[in-house]
Formats: sequence, C-alpha cells, structure tokens
Amino acid sequence: DVYKRQAKNLGGFGDGGMVVTQDEELGERLRQYRNHGSKPKYYHKWVGGNFRLDTLQAAVLIVKLRHLDDWHAARRTNAVKYNELFADVGEVITPIIREYNESTYNYYIIRVPRRDECRQFLKDKNIGCEVYYPVSMHNQECFRKLGYRPDDFPVSQKAAGETLALPIYPELTDEQIQYVAATLKKFLA
Repeated sequence: DVYKRQAKNLGGFGDGGMVVTQDEELGERLRQYRNHGSKPKYYHKWVGGNFRLDTLQAAVLIVKLRHLDDWHAARRTNAVKYNELFADVGEVITPIIREYNESTYNYYIIRVPRRDECRQFLKDKNIGCEVYYPVSMHNQECFRKLGYRPDDFPVSQKAAGETLALPIYPELTDEQIQYVAATLKKFLA
C-alpha cells in the first residue's frame, strides 16, 4: 500500500509519503530507493533519490496522526452539509460516494456550468476554491505521441472543464459552509 501526504492534507512542512508492505524483499529494496539506491552507503545497486522523511517532519506528523480520524469525520460532516445545501440545485453535481465506500474528502469536488466564471465569482467573494485537473490526461503533452484526440475521452474532457473544489477543511464553520453554498447559488441564479 502507498500513502501520499501533501502538506495541505496532514499539515506537515512539505510533501511526504509512506509505503507499507509485508514483503521483506520489496521493503528492503524500497528502503534503498529512498536513500539514493545505496546500501551500504555510497554503493548504489539501484537508481534512487533522496526520499527520506526528515526527523522534524516525522515528529510533526506523529503528533498530527492522532487527530486524523477526527479531521476525516469533520470533513465528512462538512460534505454532508454541502450535499444537503446543493440537493435542490440542479446545476451543481456533488460527489457520489457509494454505500460500500467511505471518503475522507481530501477535496470536495463539484461540477458546475461556466466553471471558470464561477471560480472567479467565488474568489471575488473571498471563497477559496481551486481547479485541480484542468487538462485531461490524454491531452497532456507527455502523451501526445500516443495520438489521442480531444474527443477520444468525452467524459474526461467534460469533467476537466466543469470540476471545482470547494473548501472542505475540518475547521469550517456552519456559517462558512452556508456562505459558500449561498454564494454559489447566487452565481447560478
């Protein structure tokens, strides 16, 4: 299993992550990769990098991990509030989480018409919002040689033009959530 940690998700001072495995051989190889591919020091069997989490990062994260379940629960609660506030707004498509899944709501991504105008409207009202993936993978330059056309993946193309992340952090108040929803509804009116 691989766990990614960006500074905004758990609140460290930079990016980090961890890999968990029950495979001893794989674990040893990954420990070498994180240390420039070397073992012993200065002898490189693999091409690796400096992927070590420093002691300060680790200490901060150990303390913050104790609060992770509460933060996830607060994000879920905030998502439920948004879902309820947008339930009667046909232009807003909210996240769909199946009953057999549970989201941590790292992001609360909605789909809205005129997304870029909506984003600017919200920002003008001091509401933090973001477009995280404005270009579909098949339209990225690094995949151009594969010969995909923009219309080869119409759902992806449509989502890239409609998705918008609203604030979902655990400390959001009911008033802030209501303000975000009311402001978005005002834009759509």
